[in-house]
Amino acid sequence: MIEQDTIKLLRECDAGIKMGVSSIDDVLGYVEDDKLEDALSECKEKHVVLQDEVQKMLNQYHDDGKEPSAMAKSMSWMKTNMKLVMEESDHTIADLMTDGCNMGVKSLSRYLNQYEAASEDAKDIAKRLINLEEKLVQDIRCYL
Repeated sequence: MIEQDTIKLLRECDAGIKMGVSSIDDVLGYVEDDKLEDALSECKEKHVVLQDEVQKMLNQYHDDGKEPSAMAKSMSWMKTNMKLVMEESDHTIADLMTDGCNMGVKSLSRYLNQYEAASEDAKDIAKRLINLEEKLVQDIRCYL
């Protein structure tokens, strides 16, 4: 049970990190304010570091991880592009990223509860990812 929950939690972290990095990449080219760009870039870098940790742990279990669902990626991309076409601004970017982070925190918190038998290392990664998402929301709140 511990191993299965650990793998499942790591897979969800993997998908969440990939979704976060992809979302940041989608908006970085539109950012005008240097501080907002720095906050997003720093968050992306920390996601990549966590991604490496997740991948190492998944490799130990001989698991390939998980890609975000095609539907989630498509919906995110469409929402981002539609909103940016209507209003290309740092406000719009902060709004989109805040929504995405809040969804990520909600999902990861649910998975932490669902896979309670997961290893402490896997839970730690999930908690650090949640903290990253929450920190980004705080860092970009002034752009809303």
